[in-house]
This record gives sequence, structure tokens and C-alpha cells, in this order.
Amino acid sequence: MTTSESSGSVVRRILLGSQLRRLRESRGITREAAGYSIRASESKISRMELGRVSFKTRDVEDLLTLYGITVESEREALLGLAREANIAGWWHSYGDVLPSWFQTYVGLEGAASHIGIYEVQFVHGLLQTENYAHAVVVRGQPGAERAEIERRVSLRMERQKLLFSERAPAFHAVLDEAALHRPYGGPAVMRGQLQHLVDLSEQPNVTLQVMPFEHGGHSGESGAFTVLRFPESDLPDVVYVEQLTGALYLDKAEEVAQYERAMDRLRTDSLSPRRTRDLINCLLQQA
Repeated sequence: MTTSESSGSVVRRILLGSQLRRLRESRGITREAAGYSIRASESKISRMELGRVSFKTRDVEDLLTLYGITVESEREALLGLAREANIAGWWHSYGDVLPSWFQTYVGLEGAASHIGIYEVQFVHGLLQTENYAHAVVVRGQPGAERAEIERRVSLRMERQKLLFSERAPAFHAVLDEAALHRPYGGPAVMRGQLQHLVDLSEQPNVTLQVMPFEHGGHSGESGAFTVLRFPESDLPDVVYVEQLTGALYLDKAEEVAQYERAMDRLRTDSLSPRRTRDLINCLLQQA
């Protein structure tokens, strides 16, 4: 199975979920009533509509009946989407080290046509060298066995292939300057990471900016976040906000718009890509 095929299954799952939500809301049916119709809880309906779980054909059939979708062609189109949405992604082989709440993100990341990120604590995972990623994982998982650490690093390296694939997304990263100064893995590792950033910034699909200390307060005050945009017109932009034990996936238009405005301000207020490379090269000379 190719990466695009497996990532596409996540897109189909979220697309189906959003369509089921629109159908339910247009009929004035509550999540509780929808859950009752498929012998499930209200929270199960919520997870289905967010694309966070797989779809049973019987459940989709029952929901379509409840929502008054009786035309066979309409039903079959959505049922076909449900079947395609259940294809497992390549990342499922890393299920031993991949939290369930992050699996959805990996699929969305692989399906996105544009990825915008703001990172504070460290260099973003898609931009990390293997040695830097190893240091980050060790710091974040202090009790992990060596085998688990290697698996986590391997997963991160596998994700990075996306930036060099035939369907590579436009990747626009804003890093807080703190991420460039916080040492992970020692001086040699940091030098390698800084040089890697310079090299990646020359990729045609990668735009790298740094939010400098000198700017003071800025629109990223709430912390790191990611905005994902997709080529499918029916699929809304998604904002991903990671927390210590889970993550938020926001797709309501008003919430996404607020984060997109914050991202636009971050890009405007940050150093230009050229000045960003100059800063990183300066740090390299000092390292």
C-alpha cells in the first residue's frame, strides 16, 4: 500500500464523518438519538463525525436510513466511502509506539496539500535530524527501553519522506527562536540540526521562518499548533493542537479562521526566509 493510498483513507474517513454530521444537523437529529439508532453512545457519534474511528457498514446504513437518505445512488456513494475509509495506513505498523490520538494526525499530515506549523519547544518533527530526534525522544520518554526509542525515531524518519515525495505538500514552518537555542543532544547534534534546517529551507516546497526574541509578544502566545489544508474541496481545513495526553482536532470554520489569522500574523512578524537562513548560519558559526 502506498503512502498516498493509506493517507487517503484518513481523508475519506473525515470526509464521511463531516457529511454524516451535516445530514444529522440538517434533519435536526441529536447525537444522542443518532447513537440510539445504531446501539451506540453519543460520544461514539461524535468520534465518527470527527473521523476518529473506523466505520461499520451496518452503522452507516442505519444512520443514512435515520437521516432519510433513501436514493440508492446516494447511499452507495457514502457506503463506498465508508469501505475505502477503513483501509489501514502504513503507520498502523507502529501502533506499539504511536498513541491512538496521533494516528489520525499522521494520516492527515500525509494527505494534506499545505501544512503550516508554529513550534516553540523544539524543531518540528518533520525537520529533525535522526540524532536530534533521538535526543528529543529520550528527553520526552525517559523511562523507555532502547528498542522503543528506536521505533519512535524510525516512525519520525518515515514521516519525513513526505517532504520529498512526488506529492509533497507546501510546508511553511515558523519556529520560535527558543527552539534553535534549546540544546538537545549536545553541541555536535545541534550543529547538525542547524545545518539541516539551512539545507531544508532551500527545498522548493519548504518555507522556514523564525520568530525572533527581539519581537517580544506575538500571536503564537497560546503555544504550538498546526494548520492542515487538503486538495479535496469538500474537506475543511483542520487545526491540530497537541496536549500532554491527547490532542484537539478543530474543523469548525470560526475556530480554524482564528488560528489561520494567528498564523498569518506570525508569518508577517517573523524574520523573512532569507533573514532566517542568515540567523541560523550565524548560530552555526557560534556553535
